Amino acid sequence: MAQSPAPIAPTRRGACPSLDVPMATGDGLLARLRVAGGRMTPQQLAGIAALAAQHGNGLIEISARGNLQVRGLTPATAGPFAQAVEKLVGTERGLVVEVPPLAGEDASEIADPRPLAAAIRNAALPLAGQLGPKVTVIVDGRGQIGLAQSKADVRLEAVAPDSWAVSIGGRASGVRSAADAVAATQDCLEALAERGVAARASDLPPPAAIGARVAASTQNADPMRTFALVDGTPVRRVALAYGSGDHFSLAALAQAAAEHGVRQFRLAPQHSLLAIGVSESFVALARGLGFVTDSGDPRRRISACIGSAGCASGLVPARETADRLAPGLPENLYLHVSGCSKGCAHPRRADVTLVGQSGGYGLVIAGSAGDTPQALLAADQLESALATAGQG
Repeated sequence: MAQSPAPIAPTRRGACPSLDVPMATGDGLLARLRVAGGRMTPQQLAGIAALAAQHGNGLIEISARGNLQVRGLTPATAGPFAQAVEKLVGTERGLVVEVPPLAGEDASEIADPRPLAAAIRNAALPLAGQLGPKVTVIVDGRGQIGLAQSKADVRLEAVAPDSWAVSIGGRASGVRSAADAVAATQDCLEALAERGVAARASDLPPPAAIGARVAASTQNADPMRTFALVDGTPVRRVALAYGSGDHFSLAALAQAAAEHGVRQFRLAPQHSLLAIGVSESFVALARGLGFVTDSGDPRRRISACIGSAGCASGLVPARETADRLAPGLPENLYLHVSGCSKGCAHPRRADVTLVGQSGGYGLVIAGSAGDTPQALLAADQLESALATAGQG
């Protein structure tokens, strides 16, 4: 069967996936790629970097959920870009059913979530076009790298090889067998389809609880440590600072991977790539290229949008500001630097939020970008403001 064209989906809420209308931003069109299984060889990553430079502005992002995004496309280049991606790497369409990036190979997972995910995708085929593009199902085997922090309309988490904790719209529905978990998911999706493409599971009546309720899983271990697959293959997370990189650095990362034994990359949450078959020499090279490889890197405690460098709404160079502030960021603070009050990079509250204003940076303590700032700061006042906040 011929492979379908690469899906380029707008990220605007409520917009339908389309090859023709990616999301318009201040630096052109932003396209999201659903790479099949989130898996790429180093050569494919290098190819995507080259296409981002050829058809866009060379900026590539990995979202907090692990989605790959390419910026700066134009109406004239979006089509050729999609066709080129189709030839380079496999892509996915249809209902978003997410499994952890190491699913089926994770030495610590309770159950392999892939068969359950495949059954849910098949069950959802008759509903094609009737569900909103944001509707998401997560099937988590509860291994070393989980998806506990990612939102979902339906979440299935393994508690035993054939027992899955089900939650619908964020509300627990107890523990079910694999077959019953698929049926409960299908019932939810059919109910959403009846309500239309704007419906989400949180809009549905509370689900009936079956069996014991279980607490949500958490991932407390160091996310930047070296993991191991079932066969002992080492895996290491390499994160893009603020979720963004350019085609030069990603092409260099791909070359380093090919030369140092990394056989595959997998897209992962927390703006990351997982390097499969990693070596310490590769990690050192990735660090030298500006990627985040250590838990102590202060950029892991900063969210920053592209700001005025690539967004019409941005009033300050958010990522450049974040880079300047990172070395002195107090260890007890999480910082959000937002180009405007929309707060796209971090919609939630942060210890300190700096918001682009026409006259400088709005300072918000323990709030979000849309809150009223407590003060307006000039660029040379930011370091002292952070130091004071860290003492509070």
